[in-house]
This record gives sequence, C-alpha cells and structure tokens, in this order.
Amino acid sequence: MIANITLPRQMVIGGGALKELPGLLGRVGVTKPLVVTDPFMRDSGRLAAVTELLDGAGIGWGVFADTVPDPTTDVVEAGARLIAGGDYDGLVALGGGSPIDTAKAMAILAANGGRMRDYKVPAPIPKMGLPLIAIPTTAGTGSEVTRFTVVTDTETDEKMLIAGIPATAIAAIVDYELTLSMPLRLTADTGIDALTHAIEAYVSKRANPFSDSMALSAMKLIWAHLPTVCAEPGNHAAREAMMLGATQAGMAFSNASVALVHGMSRPIGAFFHVPHGLSNAMLLPEITAFSAPAAMPRYAQCAHAMGLSDPAEGDQAAVARLIDALRRINRDLSVPTPERYGIDRKRYLELAPTMAQQALASGSPGNNPRVPTIEEMVTLYERVYA
Repeated sequence: MIANITLPRQMVIGGGALKELPGLLGRVGVTKPLVVTDPFMRDSGRLAAVTELLDGAGIGWGVFADTVPDPTTDVVEAGARLIAGGDYDGLVALGGGSPIDTAKAMAILAANGGRMRDYKVPAPIPKMGLPLIAIPTTAGTGSEVTRFTVVTDTETDEKMLIAGIPATAIAAIVDYELTLSMPLRLTADTGIDALTHAIEAYVSKRANPFSDSMALSAMKLIWAHLPTVCAEPGNHAAREAMMLGATQAGMAFSNASVALVHGMSRPIGAFFHVPHGLSNAMLLPEITAFSAPAAMPRYAQCAHAMGLSDPAEGDQAAVARLIDALRRINRDLSVPTPERYGIDRKRYLELAPTMAQQALASGSPGNNPRVPTIEEMVTLYERVYA
C-alpha cells in the first residue's frame, strides 16, 4: 500500500511550548502575522499572552477576533478581506478547532478568490495561502495537524468540507498547559471528538500503517485519561496525555479520513448549532453498532487498544464491550440525545433526509466499513434522536 502522508512542517510539543512562538515564526519566515482567534480568547487574556510574546520579540501583528463557534462563510469572507487589505505575511490561529479552521479558510479564500463553496470536496484548492501556525487550546479537534477545514455556507446551512495541502498548517504549537482551564462540558465533548477521530481513522477504508499507528496510540491515551481530565481538570499528566492523544488522532484521520459519524454529524451542527464534538458523541455508539458487522476485527482492535478486552477474546465479544463502553461514557459524561439537547422533533425528522443527503455528498460515509444508503442514514438519525 502507498499512502500519501500530509503533516505540518514543524511541531513544537510540550508544556510551556507557547513561548517558542517568536522563534518558530522566524523559522517559517513570517515577520508580521495576523492572529486569528475568538472573543473569549481576546477577553480572557489568552490573546494577550501571545501578543506580549510578539511584542517582546519586536514582531508586528494584527488581530482578527471575530471567529464564531462553527465557522461561517460570512466570517471567513470578512477575515479574507482583512488579509487582502493588510501587509501580513502569515497567520497565527489561537483557540479551538473553530479559530484554526477559520484561519485555514481565510488563507485559502484570500489566495484563491471566489467563494468558499468553490473549494468544497471534491473540488481542488489551486493555490497555497499564507503560512499558518496553529496553536490549539482544546484537546479535541486535531485541526492543528489536519489537511481539512469545515465551513458552514451561510446561504444554505450546509457544513462544507474543504480538503487539501493548502488547508494544512505549516507549523503547530501543542502546549497542554493551554487546556488546563477548559470547562467540563468542553473537555468532555472535545475528548469524545478526538476519540471519534481515532476510531474512524482506524476503521476507515483509507486506513494505512501510518494512520493505524497514530490511531491506536490515540485511543489508548484518550480512553485512559478522559475520565481523569473531566474529574480533575488541573491534573497536568492527564491533560498532557489528552493533548498528545488528540494530536495523534488528528494525524490519523487527516491521513486516513473520517467516516460515517462525521458525515452525519456535520449537518446536525449546521442545522441545529450543536457543537461538533457533542454531535459526534451523540452519534458514535449507534453508528459503531451499525458499522461493526462489516469490520469486526478492526473494531475489536479498537477495544483492545482501549483496554476494554483481552486480545485473546473473540472479535464479537470485544466489539460488544466497545459498544457498551461508548454508551456508558456518554452516560457518565452526560452527553444528551438530540431530544434532550432541545432540538425540535418535528423539524429534526423533516430535515433528516436533507441531512442524510448532505452527509453522503461530503464523501465521509463512503469511507465507512459499511456504506449506508440515504434511507439507512435517515433511520439512524431517527434512532439517535431520543
């Protein structure tokens, strides 16, 4: 098997790694970055920690702090206009997956013109944008190491997947200390998001030896430490393990692709404004149960990596333990169903066929071990509702 592997050119990993930002900017040739972040990062002082480092090194900078939890074409277009009107030669993205995805999309749009929908999968991205350094503050999305960005089309409510080398950060700073203040709900949702990345990368039809190694390591780290970071948010060892696991999961799915959970999750987020990690968590147990019969040995290996079963145990028993464990952790971490989240049943069911069609069009379900029909996806949406 030949696998084309895409990763950032440089990564700085470890507690306190943020202080390496000025030197990293110099190594990638950026002299005046635009810092892309969100209002919380700006107002909480996190942004100041970055800009003070830049000031101390005599590096000029600008700020775009208008990102939103689910990147939209309106926000991306505003950011691209700021790039076009400035003299920036690079971007620094600070925050969770949304600021990082927004910065990626801004760079793509500023370099290529047109509309974001022109570049949604399977369309190519012709030109590279400004170099981007990604600094994640959550242990979940893995966006700092992926070749993807996801943007909601404001006109159609479609969550568009954009993929390619131009959507990959040139460098990343992975500093677990930035996650120490994450609240419980965000810690839980992004943690299950990362677990979903690892599982889907491992069972994907595009899995390869490199992605397998990252996915198995990520599953082991995330499953062992997610309960601890939720119960003990100040536990440095657990936070560091979760951050590494999330980054490894990002490397895995960026180079093997995600599958049915993500395909069906994106429309829930677009239509009902459910955070991405949470909508993944809502779907993961039921879709694993649907998919597992088509790839029992692979799902059994997931159970083994997570310490849920003995390798000597049969595949069917191991997979049963995996599905039970995924349902249990949703209960333990209070993951709501769409109904309990407050989504109107009538509108949800009316939109289910549209959501299924958008999921299929994204391409992700085609990577699933068991590729569903539109009707099967509608049934799965109905099944997870309550």
